[in-house]
Amino acid sequence: MTESLTTPSAVASFLSALTDGSVTVLDLTTPLSSDTPALVLPDPFVNLIDFSLEEVSAYNEPGPFWRHNNIHTGEHIGTHLDAPIHWISGRDGHDVSQIPVQRLIGPAAVIDLTEKVAENPDYLLTVADVREWEAAHGALPQGAWVLLRTGWEVRGGSQQEFLNADETGSHTPGVAVECAQWLATQRPITGLGVETVGVDAGMAGGFEPAFPVHYHFLGNDKYGITSLRNLGQLPATGAMLVVAPLPIVGGTGSPSRVLALLETGSGA
Repeated sequence: MTESLTTPSAVASFLSALTDGSVTVLDLTTPLSSDTPALVLPDPFVNLIDFSLEEVSAYNEPGPFWRHNNIHTGEHIGTHLDAPIHWISGRDGHDVSQIPVQRLIGPAAVIDLTEKVAENPDYLLTVADVREWEAAHGALPQGAWVLLRTGWEVRGGSQQEFLNADETGSHTPGVAVECAQWLATQRPITGLGVETVGVDAGMAGGFEPAFPVHYHFLGNDKYGITSLRNLGQLPATGAMLVVAPLPIVGGTGSPSRVLALLETGSGA
């Protein structure tokens, strides 16, 4: 009994590590504003509204002691989480408010594709890429978030550069069809995180099935998070991801704050 009273609990040890700086908290979220790059769907599809703030009062007559705003935004703007019901294959699954909170926290597995994407912006993650990563770092763990580091975040200051579109479509990296299905069904992961505007490649509308990460992940109760930053500061393994969407009842997704916790000095 004495030992149990004097031995720090797991939570106390974690809080102590935060206080003494031995654990670092890294923000992976793109700041959300009217300038945040957003997906643009071609005609005849309808786009979400971009993020904006509407001032209600600012220490003035409508509210002399406070400042507050209305926010206007689509669910899938900026760094956001895709819930299963976002896609037809997951239509009978959870909305964003129903996602078990335990699944919003898990180990991060960072796969570095920066060199391949620098040579080819349409590069697609393959099963061979994942197996190569596993040979070096071990099997993808239960509940892992697979994070694709592509270097795409450097384009985040420009909608044009971020979407990288021409007359043939948007050229951004993603996941091959076979790999999307394999990850969704053969690995015990929670989801996929990317630096790009969506979890699928820019040209994925022409794949079979179209948008295979959406189709296979959301149809298999796995999730997606987009527009991440600072993945270059994470180690391949050893970090913990915390994803915090708004619990929107009926929501197909939500802008989210995404944090990584890692031992100080263990970054890439």
